[in-house]
Amino acid sequence: MLDINVIYRLQAHMIECMQQDINLLDTLSSEVRVLAGGVRRIHPRTTTSISIVGTDGGNNQLQFDPFIVQVIRVVDSSNNEYYMDVITPTTPIKNLNNKINDDSNVQFDALRRMMHFLGVSDLTQLSPMINHRKPDEPVKTSWVQVYRELVEWATLFSVLRDKDFGTDTLIVFDGQLRSKVFSKGLFTKLKDGIKECIEQHYKKSNRKIYVVGVAKHSKVLERYRLAMHIENVMVTNYPCYTEIPREIEEKAYIWTEYAKDDTVDRGEINNMVAGKMFFVKFGNKKHDPIWPIDLLTFQVNEAHTILGYLLADALDGFPVPFYPLSLQRAHNNASLVDFDMDIVQHQILGSIRAALGERSPLLDSYLLLDNNPASARY
Repeated sequence: MLDINVIYRLQAHMIECMQQDINLLDTLSSEVRVLAGGVRRIHPRTTTSISIVGTDGGNNQLQFDPFIVQVIRVVDSSNNEYYMDVITPTTPIKNLNNKINDDSNVQFDALRRMMHFLGVSDLTQLSPMINHRKPDEPVKTSWVQVYRELVEWATLFSVLRDKDFGTDTLIVFDGQLRSKVFSKGLFTKLKDGIKECIEQHYKKSNRKIYVVGVAKHSKVLERYRLAMHIENVMVTNYPCYTEIPREIEEKAYIWTEYAKDDTVDRGEINNMVAGKMFFVKFGNKKHDPIWPIDLLTFQVNEAHTILGYLLADALDGFPVPFYPLSLQRAHNNASLVDFDMDIVQHQILGSIRAALGERSPLLDSYLLLDNNPASARY
């Protein structure tokens, strides 16, 4: 426990620090005032909404997982499964490439077709964050998350290319419509392909397809949340939204390229962004939560219609109020928890036993050991 004198000194240092930094809050407040004039009311509109979500590897609470097994599964809000595979950080990239390029592996169709559209045949060409590991190199786990994101984008692209839509449809993507994992120029090409698919649906069947990205968190919103509260921005008794200027986005990101779209900066074209950010409040209370929402850059002029569709989905949100219901359903379908996680744990143990063969009893004796004696402190 802190000594009382330490608390007094800490308080003095804290006050001095905040007095020095209060000018930053004043600056942020002046920046968000421009948003107040752009706040618009949302009126609900009804259409079909579907969400696409990949299993979040960070939620895998396995009790015993020596090989860091990752179940990569992509489903939608109707529990349609588009992809399912199991990999570990030591999975050879060559093996994955062989599976993807094998036409008989139907589950890899979406990823295969996206790579073919982008003109690449190897995962290392698709993303600079995936590389062939040499035998003496340390294992890096981050590439698995990159691979998961690539599969999610491939699934979205596949749905847009192959699915027949009976009505105007809103596709809710889990996360922002921007990415840093693609090799240079490929994400811009993918965005152009998405635009072409949407235009083809309208020409073929007169159906409008919209894509929005819903993020749980945003550095932009976190930076300006307090200033918006002080300046009464979006403090309304009705659902509303406001478009976020690129200049405000840039000030919140370490890498400003994450806030620019097809613009030339220092002689290079920024090509990480397919979305334009909006702050959106779906509730009719003054202090209901505000969410960062990305609209495709070429659909920004239809923001009122798109957010009206999203509002109708969010009004039914459960258990999180005023959060798109289709996205919550997709998360529930994709998550591996409770009994599902027990099954995964059982399969891991069974697979290790099978691999050990005659030595499998050693696994059972190992599981009886106390591998965390420090837990006795709590």
